[in-house]
Amino acid sequence: MAKEIPYLDVQNLCKSFGAQILFENLSFSIAEGQKVGLIAKNGIGKSTLLSIISGKEGMDKGDIIFRRDLKVAILEQSPVFNPEDSVLDACFNHRGNDEMVLRAKQVLTRLKIKDLNQPMGQLSGGQQKRVALANVLITEPDLLILDEPTNHLDLDMIEWLEGYLNRGNKTLLMVTHDRFFLDRVCSVILEIDDRQIYTYRGNYSYYLEKRQERIDAKRAEIARANNLYRTELEWMRRMPQARGHKAKYREDAFYELEKVAKQRIEDRQIRLKQSNVYIGSKIFECQYISKAWSDECVVMKDFYYNFSRFEKMGIVGNNGTGKSTFIKMLLGQVQPDNGRIVIGDTVRFGYFSQEGLKFDDSQKVIDVITDIADYIDLGQGRHMTASQFLQHFMFTPEQQHNYVYKLSGGEKRKLYLCTVLMKNPNFLVLDEPTNDLDIVTLQILEEYLQDFPGCVIVVSHDRYFMDKVVDHLLVFKGDGVIKDFPGNYTQYRLYEANDSKEVKEQKDSKTAKEQKAPADNAKEAAKNTTKRKLTYKEKSEFERLEKEIAALEEEQQRIETALCGGSISIEEITEMSKRLPLLKDEIDEKSMRWLELSEYSN
Repeated sequence: MAKEIPYLDVQNLCKSFGAQILFENLSFSIAEGQKVGLIAKNGIGKSTLLSIISGKEGMDKGDIIFRRDLKVAILEQSPVFNPEDSVLDACFNHRGNDEMVLRAKQVLTRLKIKDLNQPMGQLSGGQQKRVALANVLITEPDLLILDEPTNHLDLDMIEWLEGYLNRGNKTLLMVTHDRFFLDRVCSVILEIDDRQIYTYRGNYSYYLEKRQERIDAKRAEIARANNLYRTELEWMRRMPQARGHKAKYREDAFYELEKVAKQRIEDRQIRLKQSNVYIGSKIFECQYISKAWSDECVVMKDFYYNFSRFEKMGIVGNNGTGKSTFIKMLLGQVQPDNGRIVIGDTVRFGYFSQEGLKFDDSQKVIDVITDIADYIDLGQGRHMTASQFLQHFMFTPEQQHNYVYKLSGGEKRKLYLCTVLMKNPNFLVLDEPTNDLDIVTLQILEEYLQDFPGCVIVVSHDRYFMDKVVDHLLVFKGDGVIKDFPGNYTQYRLYEANDSKEVKEQKDSKTAKEQKAPADNAKEAAKNTTKRKLTYKEKSEFERLEKEIAALEEEQQRIETALCGGSISIEEITEMSKRLPLLKDEIDEKSMRWLELSEYSN
C-alpha cells in the first residue's frame, strides 16, 4: 500500500533575524483531516512560521511542500483590505454567483456582520478580522491556516466556529491562545520549544499531561548529566596526558556531556504573592445607573450593584452589549445618563485596555518598566526588582535589554501588562487581557490574579481563563439587561443549558395541554371543582418546610450581620459571600413550595 502524501510537509526549516535564531531544522507534516494547534511562547515565531508557509515571508533554508492542486486559505492576524471595497466585495470576488453570495451572507450573519454594502474603511479592526475569517471559511479550502481565529469573537461566535470546524473532515493548522478552543477542536498539538518542535497526538488536555512528562524526563537527564559531569571534569583537570594519548573518545564524550549538563529548563519556582496591597471595605457602588447611546443601543437601565471587598468578577456578553462602556464608566472615562458610581477612597485602579499599546520604540524593555518603578514591594520586607519582575513574566535578561521595536506583537502586549501590574494597584480592571498572549504567560497571569489580595474585574471571551480567575459573573444580555450570576463561566453555561431545557419542556407541556380534547379539559375542570386535601406526605413536607425556611433565614441573618461587622477573616468573608446568594435561592425555592402547599392546608 502506497504511503499517503501529506497535505503539508515542512522539512528542515531554518529562519533567523540577525543573531536571533527562530527555527533550526524544523520538520513536521499535516495529513488530511488532522486539526493541528501550534503552541509556543511569544517571540518564538508562531506567526512568522505561518507567514513562511503562506509564502509571505522568506526562509533561510529548508523545504515547504504542499500536495499538488491543494486549495489553501489563510487567516492573517492583522488582515489588510481596500477601505473603499464593500464588505461583500472584500469578502470574496463573487462574480454574481448566487450560491456564493448566499453562503457569504450566512457566514457573515453568524459573525455579526449584517451590512454587506458597508465600506471596509468604516469597520473596526475586530470587524475586519471577522470579514477575513468569513472569507477563509466560505471558500471551502482543503487546508485552513488560522492565526488567532478567536480574537474579536464573542462567546456565541466562538462556540459556533468550534462547531463549524468540527463538522466534516476539515484539515487545519492554527495558532490560538484559547485553550478551550484547542481542547475541543484540535487532534494534534505542535509545540515549538528551544528551537525544536514536539508533536503530541491528542487535544490540549493530553498535551499538558505529556508535556509535563517530557519536562520531567529532561530534568532527570540533566540531573544525571550534572552528576557525571563533575566526575569527568575532575578527570579532565587531573589527567592531561591521558587526554592527549589514550582517551580521545572520553574527551569527546565529555564535551557532549557538557552540552547536556549546561541545558536549562525555564521553571518558575515561586508564585508572585503580594501581601502589602490594602483596600478598604468601601469599593464601589453603582447607584441605579442608566446609559444608552441611542434608543436602539441601551447599555443598562437603573442598574444597581455594590462591589464586595476581594471580589473577582468576570464580565461576559456578546460584542456590542456594553461591557467596555461599563468599564469606562467605572473609571470615569464615560459618564452615565442617570445615577452615579461612588468609588471608595482607598481604591487605586490598574487598567489594562484594548487600546493601551503605546510605547516609545527607541526605549529598551527594562527602561519602560524602571520609568514606572525600580522595584515592586511585595510586603513583609520583600522586594522584587524591575528586572526580576520582567523575568517572572518570561522576559529573559537578554530580551530586557532589547529595544521595544524588536518585540513581537504578543511580547508588546505582555510588556503593557507588566506596566499595569508594576504600578502596584489594589483594583485591577482587565479588558480582554488574553488577546495575543502566549499560553505560558496566561498561566503566569492566572496564578498572579488567583493570589492577588485586591479586587479584580475581567472582561474576556477566554472561557478557560475566566474559569481559573473569577468567582462571579455579570452577564450583559443586551438591551440594558444584566444578569448577576454567582459562579464561573462553565457553571453559568450549565445553568443556562438547564434553564433552556426547562423552558423548552414547559413550552412543550403547555402545547400538549392546549391540544387536549375538550372532553378531557371538561373532565379536568370537574375534578378541580372539589378542593383537594393534602396527603399525609404533603402535610409532613409542609411542616418540615416551615422549620427549614426559618433555619435558613436565621443563617442568612447571621451571615449578613457577620459581613457588616468587619471582624472576620478574608477566608471567612470569601466563603460567606459564596454562600449568601445560594442561601437566598434556596429560601426562595422552599418558600414557593410552602405557598403552593398552603393553598390546600386549610
